[in-house]
Amino acid sequence: MIVPVSLGSRSYDIVVGSNHLYDAGRHLAAFQPVSSAVVLTDTNVQQYGYADQVAASIADAGIPTQVLSVAAGEQSKTIETANSLWETFLEDGIDRKSLLVVVGGGVVGDLGGFVAATYARGIRFFQVPTSLLAQVDSSVGGKVGIDLTAAKNMVGAFHQPLGVLIDTEVLQTLPEEEYLSGLGEVVKYGVSLDASLFRDIEENVEAIKRRDNTVLQKIVAECCRIKAEIVAEDEYETTGRRIVLNYGHTFGHAFEVASGYKILHGLAVSIGSIYAARLALRLGLVDEAFLYRQIDLYRALNLPVEYPSEFDPLRMTELMRRDKKTEHGKLRFVLPTGLGQCRVIEGIEAAEVF
Repeated sequence: MIVPVSLGSRSYDIVVGSNHLYDAGRHLAAFQPVSSAVVLTDTNVQQYGYADQVAASIADAGIPTQVLSVAAGEQSKTIETANSLWETFLEDGIDRKSLLVVVGGGVVGDLGGFVAATYARGIRFFQVPTSLLAQVDSSVGGKVGIDLTAAKNMVGAFHQPLGVLIDTEVLQTLPEEEYLSGLGEVVKYGVSLDASLFRDIEENVEAIKRRDNTVLQKIVAECCRIKAEIVAEDEYETTGRRIVLNYGHTFGHAFEVASGYKILHGLAVSIGSIYAARLALRLGLVDEAFLYRQIDLYRALNLPVEYPSEFDPLRMTELMRRDKKTEHGKLRFVLPTGLGQCRVIEGIEAAEVF
């Protein structure tokens, strides 16, 4: 399956299927001239040999290739790790005709894209996402970046990839918690943007839980289609359209930061989506049937719906004020108005949030 991403005069394809790791070289050969390629991965993904498979495929296409690995986890999305990669690129003679190929989940994708956007004022890069979260969300749309201590993704850029190559077979080796993290983003699309997708997920809960590849390919492609259409309307987040992709994220990012990033992003979004729905219910935007239908699906998929009891609501609202969607200190939330529908609500008082 091919999902096109059209951005004015530029475009690229998201290719969804199986056994694509062995095809990377063929895809990248189309972007000649290429002086060399760097395959960037992390220590978790490296153990499965996915980066080496991609690197071998690129080398077979006649492109000199090396593999670099960073520590797995959100702690690698820092300026220190980025600087280490910049220095390595310089030492190894990486130039503006080189390609950076990112093989991994959302962390290494965000980090690698940021390094590509900034090294030599920008080099080309290609995404090969290996986590469900990265496949349906972070690899699409060109948002790249690193974290600050108290705010996630606060330093970054928009840097579109040459393409995205998605192999759903790799999800079979994904740890359960990482898989669930991806499902948190998958359901988000259905709840807030596409009622048909939500119903498809409801009807295929057991197949999704056992990671049926045919069902996953369809769902991943549909999530990519939804995001690609929205990104095409608002590539640089200037019109406000792209903000609807952030359902559950204002709450979720606060939960992530409060936990020291011990709560995975998609799981934080899962919890955050439920709290956003509860806020929408209190504001009269949805009814109880909507809220409990969402909760029932999350629980059926083994997704969390409550934040840890030790989290202080006052602390959470303070963290939300640092969210990128906040304007002039005023909280803004993407809230549901019905199944597959949402809008931005401004001016929410802190006392109303929880």
